[in-house]
Amino acid sequence: MKLNELLKGVNMISFKGDLDIEINEIVYDSRKVNKGSLFICVSGYKYDGHNYIRDAIQKGAAAFIVEKDVETTEAAVVKVENSRAAMPVLASNFYGNPSQKLRLIGITGTNGKTTTTYLIKSIMEANKKRIGLMGTISTQIGDKIYVSSRTTPEALDLQCLFREMVDSGIDYAVMEVSSHSLELGRVEGCDFRTGVFTNLTQDHLDFHKTVENYRNAKKKLFYLVKGTNIINIDDEHGRIIADELKNLGTKPGTEAKTKLITYGIDNKADIMAKNIEITSKGVGFTIVTPEYEAELNIRIPGKFSVYNALAAATVAYAEGIHRDIIKEGLSKVDNVPGRSEIIKTDTPYTVIVDYAHTPDGLQNILASVREYARGRIITLFGCGGDRDKDKRPIMGNIAGKMSDYCIITSDNPRTEEPMEIIRQIESGIKSTSCDYICIENRRDAIKYALAMAKPDDIVLLAGKGHETYQILKDRTIPFDERDVVDELLREEV
Repeated sequence: MKLNELLKGVNMISFKGDLDIEINEIVYDSRKVNKGSLFICVSGYKYDGHNYIRDAIQKGAAAFIVEKDVETTEAAVVKVENSRAAMPVLASNFYGNPSQKLRLIGITGTNGKTTTTYLIKSIMEANKKRIGLMGTISTQIGDKIYVSSRTTPEALDLQCLFREMVDSGIDYAVMEVSSHSLELGRVEGCDFRTGVFTNLTQDHLDFHKTVENYRNAKKKLFYLVKGTNIINIDDEHGRIIADELKNLGTKPGTEAKTKLITYGIDNKADIMAKNIEITSKGVGFTIVTPEYEAELNIRIPGKFSVYNALAAATVAYAEGIHRDIIKEGLSKVDNVPGRSEIIKTDTPYTVIVDYAHTPDGLQNILASVREYARGRIITLFGCGGDRDKDKRPIMGNIAGKMSDYCIITSDNPRTEEPMEIIRQIESGIKSTSCDYICIENRRDAIKYALAMAKPDDIVLLAGKGHETYQILKDRTIPFDERDVVDELLREEV
């Protein structure tokens, strides 16, 4: 593609060189530069792409997108105000604006994104539609599964995946949209048909600094939607966002371009759940829509499952999918990897793996388990390093209040000292009456939990969920809790 064609929609400050040159590929990592590449120089948190221009030229880069003054006559140079902001436009142009050819559904919120995407995927498949999925666990395109390195890919990778979906005959794409991706503009240029807000609780404040900033980042999704916005108004932040979206069309010179559908359990919403029944095997409830009522069931226990199923069903309702199809799709999902996932063990106690790594997430899974636990709840958890520190004592307090015994251990400590993280968690649990122990090594901690478990107890391994690794200070090691539990139980035989 010609460089000048790629630049359609990009606000240039200046350019040098030939804009009619042919571009073979776009890259933002200098290590991937080849002859004919357009190299986007991004000023990141750790690395600055402008420092690698000389290396890129030697590898044959044909052109550069920069936001700083660059002295070179060996390639075309286009200066923009923000290289990262230009990337989504360039990427979409290069791959032929693929999101316009998909029915794109975006899910944002602190908790519930992953499960909701899986539920939507199941409903769409029950409706005989081909659907691609993109999120925290993986990207799925037909029979192809790519393990995810981040919840929402960088703009260039995102558009490439959309192109693959289009070429594979995908009808719908459902994706998790993280607050980071919204704040950094990764999803700009995406043609969203539907946007969904699940909830917002404390998380990522190391990045956003305040809850208001966090909400404002999430809110950006709904201004990219051209069809229907679906908002959980049981959540206080959801109500704020919904009220703002309702008022869009009342401002002089503006018009509401999207339809708004609210959902909830406790507050009067467009679509609601009533007659909720929660058991150890799942949940059942009656969905109430403006057109009908229907009985729905999902084999994932907990009140949070009602919200996730309600969100997915509302998306299907907005798409005009019949209630019987919605019921069929929800009933087919028995688990989502790392989300309230029961590990198969031949033991008189139960072991559950869950991704809960926020205060609200931990509270939700513990409340769910408490509803059907016949024995003790033994909670093993930690908090990630180089992330929001304020939530650590909060999570300690929640675990202490809602568990019968706690084991505080490491999660992904990253560059922080594991025991310092544990001490911060411990400060919150000390104010409760819960007995606990601190064991830094997570494998040893799991071994301790399994050894102390008695018949009917539930051992909850919280924080890692679907992850199959642990990030330590100087390395990343394999760590799949399903395998660890299996290995430890085999050692006992």
